[in-house]
Amino acid sequence: MHDKTLEEAYASIIESTGEDLNRPGLKETPARAAKAMKFLTQGYHQDIDKIVNNALFPTTSSEMVIVKNIELYSLCEHHLLPFIGKCHVAYLPSETVIGLSKIARIVDVFARRLQIQEHLTQQIAETILEITGARGVGVIIEAQHMCMMMRGVEKQNSSMTTSCMLGAFREKQSTRTEFLSLIN
Repeated sequence: MHDKTLEEAYASIIESTGEDLNRPGLKETPARAAKAMKFLTQGYHQDIDKIVNNALFPTTSSEMVIVKNIELYSLCEHHLLPFIGKCHVAYLPSETVIGLSKIARIVDVFARRLQIQEHLTQQIAETILEITGARGVGVIIEAQHMCMMMRGVEKQNSSMTTSCMLGAFREKQSTRTEFLSLIN
């Protein structure tokens, strides 16, 4: 979608609330909102291979690699309201490890789309498994959803946890238990 189209859509939304777009505080809001939306949905236009940029390195280690507390900001596809939280990623290398920052970038690629948390969790896990050829991947996301906190049931302290366990994380209880104990 072009900037102008997005800008016009935001102008229409603001006017439909009964606001005056000529009011000083709102004059530039459609353009700012369009720019913000482009940023918040940039994951649609990013290429995983370019993001990873061959940051895959040979390893003889088979021990679990964990990246905890990756900040996560996304928009729920049902209300276009933010959900905010943290993502924990673990994998068991086969013969390759991935650059540490690349895991956070993969999280961002999928978070910067209109999402539901369940799909986001699965997309991250499947992508890391595919890229690294790991023996297993575990992803857990804990997030607070503004669509539940600001509207609807208005539950301020609610949070949602989702997980996706693939390979050894699904097959072996001991692997799952190790992951869960190390992130808590």
